[in-house]
Amino acid sequence: MSEGKAGIVGVLGGTGPQGSGLALRWAVAGLRVVIGSREAGRAEKLARELGQRADLDADVDGLSGTDNAGCALRADIVMVTVPWEGHDALLTSLREPLAGKIVIDCVNPLGFDERGPYPLQVAEGSAAQRAAALLPESRVIAAFHHVSAVLLADLSVTQVDCDVLILGDDRAAVDQVRALADAIPGVRGVYGGRLRNAGQVEALTANLIAVNRRYRTHAGIRVTGLP
Repeated sequence: MSEGKAGIVGVLGGTGPQGSGLALRWAVAGLRVVIGSREAGRAEKLARELGQRADLDADVDGLSGTDNAGCALRADIVMVTVPWEGHDALLTSLREPLAGKIVIDCVNPLGFDERGPYPLQVAEGSAAQRAAALLPESRVIAAFHHVSAVLLADLSVTQVDCDVLILGDDRAAVDQVRALADAIPGVRGVYGGRLRNAGQVEALTANLIAVNRRYRTHAGIRVTGLP
């Protein structure tokens, strides 16, 4: 994959709200996207549905679906959008096909009780750091934790008002992920530090859920003072 070009973007767990929303927006932006799922049939069906909604020809515009293993094999850069409970098992099973690739982890380890959402403790410090430990030959980046799945899925929203904090230790990989963020109209990719700082970014999702419930909105974040 050449510098600055995404090639094929794979979305593991892409039949969920976050994964399907990102897949849709990237496909509309002209990127080649493959959706992964535990069941290939579900991913294929969703790819057809998203293509129809966006008036895309899957054969021409490159929006397709397969199982997670096939997605990992075909993609040049891979987005992980599975629930936290399935995070470790999936990445462990795909260690070989993900070797050498940029892997973007947007998983938020959260618990829920009668008082609302709260961040879970992860031994490595964050889901992204856990991913890096499980995928030692991959280039792991943390990003896309705070983009509303509802807004992504609604193509009548022409500008998604949100910054994406991108954290990682590989500068070239960070720049490629920033370009993926910038491909979504209204979204801006912002470097947020080393991967060791991903924990507080993941945990902030609990605060945003509280904001959204209280004010009945789909809030994201914006960083002020940038050019």
